[in-house]
Amino acid sequence: MNREMIIVLDFGGQYNQLIARRVRECNTYCEVHPYTLPLSEIKAKAPKGIIFTGGPNSVYGADSPQADPELYKLGIPILGICYGAQLLAHQLGGKVETAPVSEYGKTEVSFEKSGALFGELCGEPGNSGCTIAWMSHTDYIAKAPEGFSVTAKTPVCPVAAMECPEKGFYATQFHPEVMHSKEGFKILKAFVNDVCGCTGKWQMASFADETIKAVREKVGSGKVLCALSGGVDSSVAAVLLSKAVGKQLTCVFVDHGLLRKDEGDQVEAVFGPDGPYDLNFIRVNAQQRFYDKLAGVEEPERKRKIIGEEFIRVFEEEAKKIGAVDFLVQGTIYPDIIESGLGGSAVIKSHHNVGGLPDYVDFKEIIEPLRMLFKDEVRKVGLELGIPEYLVYRQPFPGPGLGIRIIGEVNAEKVKIVQEADAIYREEIDRAVKEGKMVAPNQYFAALTNMRSVGVMGDFRTYDYAVALRAVTTSDFMTAEAAEIPWAVLSHITTRIVNEVKGVSRCLYDCTTKPPATIEME
Repeated sequence: MNREMIIVLDFGGQYNQLIARRVRECNTYCEVHPYTLPLSEIKAKAPKGIIFTGGPNSVYGADSPQADPELYKLGIPILGICYGAQLLAHQLGGKVETAPVSEYGKTEVSFEKSGALFGELCGEPGNSGCTIAWMSHTDYIAKAPEGFSVTAKTPVCPVAAMECPEKGFYATQFHPEVMHSKEGFKILKAFVNDVCGCTGKWQMASFADETIKAVREKVGSGKVLCALSGGVDSSVAAVLLSKAVGKQLTCVFVDHGLLRKDEGDQVEAVFGPDGPYDLNFIRVNAQQRFYDKLAGVEEPERKRKIIGEEFIRVFEEEAKKIGAVDFLVQGTIYPDIIESGLGGSAVIKSHHNVGGLPDYVDFKEIIEPLRMLFKDEVRKVGLELGIPEYLVYRQPFPGPGLGIRIIGEVNAEKVKIVQEADAIYREEIDRAVKEGKMVAPNQYFAALTNMRSVGVMGDFRTYDYAVALRAVTTSDFMTAEAAEIPWAVLSHITTRIVNEVKGVSRCLYDCTTKPPATIEME
């Protein structure tokens, strides 16, 4: 695997994952690290380029995060985005101030000169071009540092982009990584390929073979326990490990009672003794155990951590039954790590297999073969491993399951409600897609709110729950748009849920994008 690398140094920006994902779309490997990553480690990684992310602070604040000044002496090209752009200006002798007018959202940006990043976007030499880009800032660069030339501006932002090619420093006040920036990908690609000289040869094709080889060497003759949920990530991890160590692997599927309707049986049909894979498979029915642990708990992070710890405890118990298990395998992927706030990023939500892990885990080591991959990359690996498309392209399902699709306290009654509502929702969406009434969303599910409202059924007053319906379109699950479901389809779904699911009197449709919302409710 070609490992030319771009490092993204995170200063607390909400789009840190997205920057890395866009760089990988240039077929160049990319990792996200906190801005505090030691200089020695950066040198050891030998990146071809460095990108500074945005962030919520003011660069001139007393406690604002700063880049190590020695970074600027490494001779490695640096691109600063938003806060990262202001940081370059601030640390290299420019001037950053509170902007007289803040800019948020889509903004027209005029190019002053082509520069290394804008290339043909400016048209003929001497002619200015313009584009629509995504802005999100209160401060701005009032004066570029000495040696920099201004390459773009807006009516209220005198330095929307700047560069110093002699030193390899580039900056954009706007966010080229966000899809709302019309030419953003071309700009990032110019930095990765033209400025940093990356050849774009990093591909997923060799990932599986190299990972299988590395896992086989690590495990040796040891025994491995795989935490199998039946979702895309854990399924790919299970097959990957099966090919690496064969019968040394035991897959434990914990039915925590928070799965979609009939999903436990479906998982067993695929990975159990009658399925297509030669796996040691154990199903643990622990529904009541999890319900008991979650009784009275409403706060989302506590629910995630309780579920995460209980998962591990069940795995530990099963490992003792098997005897001398050395390794635990999880289907952790890169967004799990970043969103869980490890390595300095802000905590968005603790994933049960990362930030939700307890302090003590009774295994020699945890193996996470997919931890540096994004969801679409995991799917590519799955296809490469020969996993059927219907498994590889199934909708993502969170490890905590319905525990985070039920707002507030979780109990068996609420689980039953959301399972039934979700089954109807998915059935009707699938039917509408097959009948050509709509384009299939990338993910869709029903969640149970903690709101109850008055209704009327058969001349009787009811006081039941409201179900929230969610459907999104996305390519990478880091950003997402609410899917446009035809009104007739939504109306029919609502009628069925209210009529057929006991305890529901109302249906709501969630139109919120990601960001600012996450795809899941909690």
